[in-house]
Amino acid sequence: DADADADADADDSMTTNDKKRNNLVLLMVVQDGETNTVDQRMLEFRLWETHRIPVVRLSLTAAHTQLELNDDTGALTIIGTNNDDGTSTAPQEVAVVYFRAGYAPTDYKDDGDNGIEWQARELMERSRATKCPCLGYHLAGTKKVQQALARPGVLEQFFSNENEQEDVTLMRSAFAGLYSLGDDAGPEDLEAVRQVLEDGQQGQFVLKPQREGGGYNFYGDELADKLRANTSRRKDDDDDDDDGSSSSIELKQELSEFILMERLFPPQQDAILLRSGNVEGQGKSISELGCFGTIVVAGDDNKVVSNKYAGFLLRTKFANVDEGGVASGFATLSSPYLCSAD
Repeated sequence: DADADADADADDSMTTNDKKRNNLVLLMVVQDGETNTVDQRMLEFRLWETHRIPVVRLSLTAAHTQLELNDDTGALTIIGTNNDDGTSTAPQEVAVVYFRAGYAPTDYKDDGDNGIEWQARELMERSRATKCPCLGYHLAGTKKVQQALARPGVLEQFFSNENEQEDVTLMRSAFAGLYSLGDDAGPEDLEAVRQVLEDGQQGQFVLKPQREGGGYNFYGDELADKLRANTSRRKDDDDDDDDGSSSSIELKQELSEFILMERLFPPQQDAILLRSGNVEGQGKSISELGCFGTIVVAGDDNKVVSNKYAGFLLRTKFANVDEGGVASGFATLSSPYLCSAD
């Protein structure tokens, strides 16, 4: 419901700015052969039943031939069609582009960076349609940006007032250790790598790529093997022996797509896990609570049109399972039960 309301706020903002509604639609960008449709359809139905906003579903591949952009006005339009039965479909301007695809490399399968999927994405980004998310917000959700924000002094750039410093301290108290494996890796980052390679601390870290969903992380010995295969020791010309310090570790380019993160160890509880109405098993489990929000920002001055809490998702998995994705089969959905701390 919150997603639908936020999409409607974005649609209303565009309608208000243009002083009229002219056959506006929401474009939902989906994967070819999409199977995760149930929650998508619920959003589609809510938008129509409550706000009378129609939804059109296109893949990035299909969007390449079915969208056109007016470079003068920025209007993004779904091209009208003439049907075999003599009927026709009028062009429809896109008010909101809602991305349910475009987060994985497999969504851009044609000719790499020059492929038709990237061309379609660029067309959408250049348009005046509201993007959910726009490319900037998309990138802000990546592990690399999270790691960069965790560096000393970076978060303070966005909360520079004296009365905000307590807020910064509170936010930092919730951060896990995040370490770069790219060209910007510093002494603290290399020390974390050294702890894995030399102190056997691979169980205290997770190696994460810039991907969504479960199944892409490295844990334990696989993490250590990945780092060992993509690091080397630098030796000075006048020193035959490696000093063993983290400063002599060199990272290969292949590691730059990852970050190294301190592993979290939530409290365990006994649970019986259900999937599709069947008991999957019982035993020690851990849970992860994620809270959602929606924000609509308009104009060059980044005016906040709407900023609301949008619900939560609680995932539970057995404590001996590393990955945590629900759709990928590692975790199940749960409901919280609030009780007294006594």
